[in-house]
Amino acid sequence: MTLKETPSQTAGPFVHIGCLPTSVGFDKLAPNWQLGQRMVKNPNLESLLLELIIFDGSGAPLKDAMVELWQAGPDGGFGNMAGFSNWGRQASDFTTGLVRFETLKPAALEKQAPHILVWIVARGINLALTTRVYFPDEKNDHDAIFTSAGKRAPTLIAQKTATGYAHSIYLQGPNETVFFDV
Repeated sequence: MTLKETPSQTAGPFVHIGCLPTSVGFDKLAPNWQLGQRMVKNPNLESLLLELIIFDGSGAPLKDAMVELWQAGPDGGFGNMAGFSNWGRQASDFTTGLVRFETLKPAALEKQAPHILVWIVARGINLALTTRVYFPDEKNDHDAIFTSAGKRAPTLIAQKTATGYAHSIYLQGPNETVFFDV
């Protein structure tokens, strides 16, 4: 007997209740319930603000996205730095679509330039999208994954701001961000 694969579903309106309860007002019931909300837990660490905005095919910001970051720490390690989590999860702002992470700038990994892996789910996206954010003040040309994006590699580079970095992610269109099949 062969079973057919069930159709994939997009992230529905209840993903925020289960994964991002503080974004829908459930922080009063369980203030420490939302995993990944704070990446920097030590105020003595030199943190930066990474601001992301995700645009749909018509150029409108996604106001219901869930975004996760995975990254190395400034020491090049994963999970071994006191006061810092290498993983974070945030909801896009329901009004502006802006996603903000307080994080630390990652170190280079072996032959890869410093980068942050970004994972996106939202209504209308059947399979989560994975991309990277690279930094304009690093030697990205030595990173094989970055250079494999060819002429579209600039869609992976954030812009420097006064408080850290900002990056726009485009799901479709002429400025479509490079996504990776992982």
